[in-house]
Amino acid sequence: MVLSGLGWGALLAVLWFSFPREFWPKLKAELEYQHLVFGSAAVLLLLWLLQASIVDGLAVHFLGITLVTLCHGWRIAVWICLLPLLVLLALGQLALADGGLYAICTFVLPALFSAGIFWFSYYFLPRHLFIYIFVAAFFASALTMLLHMGLTSAWFYLDGRYPWHIILDNYLVLSLLISFPEALLNGMAVTLMALYRPHWLRTFYENEYLKTSG
Repeated sequence: MVLSGLGWGALLAVLWFSFPREFWPKLKAELEYQHLVFGSAAVLLLLWLLQASIVDGLAVHFLGITLVTLCHGWRIAVWICLLPLLVLLALGQLALADGGLYAICTFVLPALFSAGIFWFSYYFLPRHLFIYIFVAAFFASALTMLLHMGLTSAWFYLDGRYPWHIILDNYLVLSLLISFPEALLNGMAVTLMALYRPHWLRTFYENEYLKTSG
């Protein structure tokens, strides 16, 4: 109960202090942006529902957080992730007590981490299309998956749900296996968007990345 309360408290604090004021006016005014936002939420819900596990309760699924963060920025990405979270709670796929920590481990810290890698690549690496795709998208999503599974493992262990050897052998060991497909999924999606729908990527600045790519 203590961890559950801390999780919900942390989530509410993040939502309060990271509220994107520009989000609602843009969402109400632009139809294409509405499609992008709700499409992002629908894709996340689908990815999170498609789970596989060796032991009940230790499920592995794709995240898609890096892609959504690059599309919307981390603050709006966190708010978009609330929609699939609420659906999971409503469907009974996730216990209400677990909602806060699930959010922290699945999209709050992973989105901030993905944004941090993007900021690092933007300010400290050449602003090149391939840097954006391979560092900010491909490698960032792989590392973000490792972070997510590490955080979830720590949560389950501290909560006393499973002994550490069960978590390590049946969940954490899979992190290296799923990190590459996660990276491939996000990297391919970002590549297609950068080439055909660059305006969907809030963090992609055509005049900088494409100028140095020519």
